[in-house]
Amino acid sequence: MPKRFSTARGREFGDAVRAALSATGMTAREICEKIDWDPGKLSDLVNGKGGSSEVDLAVLLGFCRTPPDEREHLLRIHRQTDTKDWWQNHADQRPFEMRTFLEHLWKAKEYVCWMPLLVPGLLQLPEYRRPLCIASATFPKDQVEVRLAAHAAMQEVFRQRLACTFYIHEQALLLPIGGEDVLRAQLHHLLQMLVRPYIEIRILPTSVGAHAGLSGGFELMRFDRFEPVVFLESENANFIIERKDSVDDYEEVLKALDRVALDAGESQRRISEIAT
Repeated sequence: MPKRFSTARGREFGDAVRAALSATGMTAREICEKIDWDPGKLSDLVNGKGGSSEVDLAVLLGFCRTPPDEREHLLRIHRQTDTKDWWQNHADQRPFEMRTFLEHLWKAKEYVCWMPLLVPGLLQLPEYRRPLCIASATFPKDQVEVRLAAHAAMQEVFRQRLACTFYIHEQALLLPIGGEDVLRAQLHHLLQMLVRPYIEIRILPTSVGAHAGLSGGFELMRFDRFEPVVFLESENANFIIERKDSVDDYEEVLKALDRVALDAGESQRRISEIAT
């Protein structure tokens, strides 16, 4: 029975199918003629709208000679349709490449992050991130440099001047990840990033006490043509939230944090004070 995709899966699925078709060197029309498909059916797949059965998808991927790992990835997405909020477990896929997260990040028009314990990932220096990987109880130590390289590639998103707002608790600026020298370098890096007009950092001072973000950190992305999506990360899985009422709750958390966080100028001064 044909299926329909939720927004997040649809975007990821459509992009992957488009790549598989492109690898054949044939046009969409030529492929449809070869496998006797209606062009509209293939168009729905490429646009992330679903509209095909798993057998149909397997036939298409077989024709395109899609590599086994990519074929299994697409079939796995196809089996998990019609769900708004979904877990993406990666305990058995280390080192895990946050494929869905990255594909959404590159399409976002705005990115907002709340981080209560650490400097946000997009702003982390390799010297700061390395000890985090090493300290992990589950991350394979022989994959640390691979993860650092993938992380550096993720930061290339700044080249497209993505509008970013980072809410960071003051305590995250005091935790000496990697030692005092690394922390100082990391804080100076934050100040350097603030030179970019599309980046804003808001510090939540310790003096606030109880606040709306105590349930944990999250990342929210807004798009031009799609509804916002929230990403939550745990030790061995990611939770992707698309349901409007759930996303709205996180929007309310951000509004509450905005009311108590230092403004941009005060935040910059606070970072400078801690860095000296």
